[in-house]
Amino acid sequence: MIGEIIAIGDELTSGRILNSNSYFAASQLFAAGHEIVSMSAIGDSSEAIGGALKKALAQADFVVVTGGLGATTDDKTNEAVAEALARPVTFYPEIYEKIKDTPQASDSKGLSLEKLAWLPSGAEILKPEARMAGYLLYHEEKPIFFLPGVPYEMKELLVDCVIPHLEAMPDNHSRGVSQKVYKVFGLPETEVNSKLKDIENKDERIRIGYYPVFPEVHVSITVLGGSQEESDSLFQQYDAEIVRILGDCVFATDSETMEEIIGNHLTSRQKTLAVAESCSGGLISHKLTKRPGSSVFFVGGVVAYSNDLKQNILGVDSEILLKYGAVSAETVRAMADGVKRITKADYALSVTGIAGPTGGTGEKPVGTVYIGLAAEGGIEAYRYHFSGDRWQVQAMTSMAALDLLRRQMLGLQMKID
Repeated sequence: MIGEIIAIGDELTSGRILNSNSYFAASQLFAAGHEIVSMSAIGDSSEAIGGALKKALAQADFVVVTGGLGATTDDKTNEAVAEALARPVTFYPEIYEKIKDTPQASDSKGLSLEKLAWLPSGAEILKPEARMAGYLLYHEEKPIFFLPGVPYEMKELLVDCVIPHLEAMPDNHSRGVSQKVYKVFGLPETEVNSKLKDIENKDERIRIGYYPVFPEVHVSITVLGGSQEESDSLFQQYDAEIVRILGDCVFATDSETMEEIIGNHLTSRQKTLAVAESCSGGLISHKLTKRPGSSVFFVGGVVAYSNDLKQNILGVDSEILLKYGAVSAETVRAMADGVKRITKADYALSVTGIAGPTGGTGEKPVGTVYIGLAAEGGIEAYRYHFSGDRWQVQAMTSMAALDLLRRQMLGLQMKID
């Protein structure tokens, strides 16, 4: 079925709040086989809300509306709907009785909770036992789902009520959908597109999307079949082909992250990692420790920005710094050796470079980065040159360092500039 999503609230149109509700609703509805033709954010204006709803009903089989159902004066969805669809607001005493019994009622601070029980005539409460705003309204045989703007409440009602209701509709024409996202590092978006362009034209049931999520490139494949069995069968064929074409530049799929992949590999091998960072300023350590349970594999890190710290903590020889400079293969190898030695970790990563915007030279321009990797077989240093601003150079440095470790553990060819 074809649907439309409308998110309501001045906090959305002003940019104060990210519209995560629409993203979640679209992804869940699409995965259930429905096509979303439009998503819009509308401010707290009765006229704008009514106009958007009428427009949506003219082009969609169903509509999902989020936000504007609360008790404050800026929550105008119910009144706007009643006026736009000529459905007078009606008091639902059973709703009010439930609202009065909720913990939120004692925190209302003078707000009229009775407002929550005045809904457009014909409204059907989606989940009465949940004691939250949210109702279904049929208009000219099309279902309109009104969900609260509070994200966890909206998600609960969408998953528990909206999707099952659409599935049970007799004229439901949802399709079988199979999806996957491939996360790529080491190939630019244009090259990824070039490698996969032949697949795009093989079958109209296949959709491939390219999304730069710096410093990664995400590739999505969506297979739309007449049934779930059809889409699953076709998906398996093209899934294997995409993996073959992109090869070891695919480091993760769907919600997985590079740091999660690294953590899983280290944990399964019962190995540990330490990090010595200069130009990345602790970003690698930050990425690794975002993962719950990282203490199992991550020993710790040293941010040695100055030469003094490189010498006094990591044990980098002063003669190396004088002869080759802080940004050099010799220094990054010494940094990796030092942090591995003092932490007794199985692996060590080290980085040093010129993140910019100043500090570059003709021999070592801004973006020059050296990454060291110490493993059981010895210590290797790799030179890169990254483009972009300071943040981009740091982001590429941290990602490239983790990717080197991934390739080392999996026995893959090292990919550098």
